[in-house]
Amino acid sequence: MIKFESVYLKRNDKELFSGLDFFVQKNEKVLIQGKSGIGKTTLFKILLGFETIDKGRVSFNNFDIIKEHIKDIRHQIFYLSQDIDFKDGKVGGLLDEIWEHNLLKNQDKARFTDLLNFLDLSDKILDQTVKELSGGERQRIGLFICFLLDRPVWLLDEPTSALDDIMKKKITDYILDQEKTIIIISHDNTWKKNNKVKIERWL
Repeated sequence: MIKFESVYLKRNDKELFSGLDFFVQKNEKVLIQGKSGIGKTTLFKILLGFETIDKGRVSFNNFDIIKEHIKDIRHQIFYLSQDIDFKDGKVGGLLDEIWEHNLLKNQDKARFTDLLNFLDLSDKILDQTVKELSGGERQRIGLFICFLLDRPVWLLDEPTSALDDIMKKKITDYILDQEKTIIIISHDNTWKKNNKVKIERWL
């Protein structure tokens, strides 16, 4: 599914990866933990074609991460960044745009409401602007979009950092129950308590 083979990457005179071998099978759930600055987020950027490696090979379903393939690869991936950068405007308009752009309009609208309820988000949030959202609300809206798009691969960078313990447990269990290929970067111990996740510790 996802393969990093003998990957070497150096940025600003710092060696991030040296002979990295990293493999994720279809529907596998992998938690990456490690200190800041060792390349965890860079791994995601390489998979999305935003960073290029110096040596080695990176592939997705046996297709190399190169310009010719990247558009199709990105359509199979949902990436939730740590900073959750939404464009400004009303939340409802943002979600409607995603609904239309990704051809979700034939889906049952009840799913839209069910997901809001699951994430403990009221309908009133749709009338708020993105700037008015708290950190926890931004994170839950990001997860809402992830669940709504329902893509086969999820790359989640600190997806529960701004949530309370009850919501963290709820989200963790939901995510790890999905038939998806999921890579999570997180310092939250909640993920380690679920035996469905494979833990990768990067030193």
